[in-house]
Amino acid sequence: MSDLTNKIQAFLFSEGGSLTLRKLMSHLEVQEPELRAALDELQEHLEGSGLTLIRSETEATLAVSSQTSAVLQKAYQAELGREIGDAGLEVLAIVLYRGPSTRSQIDYIRGVHTSSTIRTMLARGLLERTGNPEDGREYFYRPTVELLSHLGVRRVEELPNYQEIVGELAAFESAAAQETDVEMPENAEDQ
Repeated sequence: MSDLTNKIQAFLFSEGGSLTLRKLMSHLEVQEPELRAALDELQEHLEGSGLTLIRSETEATLAVSSQTSAVLQKAYQAELGREIGDAGLEVLAIVLYRGPSTRSQIDYIRGVHTSSTIRTMLARGLLERTGNPEDGREYFYRPTVELLSHLGVRRVEELPNYQEIVGELAAFESAAAQETDVEMPENAEDQ
């Protein structure tokens, strides 16, 4: 593939969604005919692979090819069909009662690594991920409105024993920070 085609593929992959052709032309500093030719090359290159290029007159995106979509759907259904389990419930409880939290904050409270559990909660639409304005290398995880709806509450403050549990979590983090003489990462709501 040409250098331009490689760059287009990288932009589309990193975006994780569609990009307008106008934005691609601007980022890559090329004219429309050159961009369309590179998109044609990318489409041809992806033929027969697990990915495909989807295009309209104004935008383009990478997607799973029709040849591989069935196996992915089956795998996702198997993953999402399982119960959340204790680990998932603990992660959800931390995010619901503590507020927006980074993965390291969740790991610290649980005492174990939670990447796969968080990934499952994101895939199920129970958590959402937003950027951390303080540190671009990490994210905050928040409950989704779907999770609140499923729990039958409009706001997290309506959860059972909310104030009591929030106080206990704050006391735990404060005591742990004093024990280790290391400052715990701040709650996102306090920032």
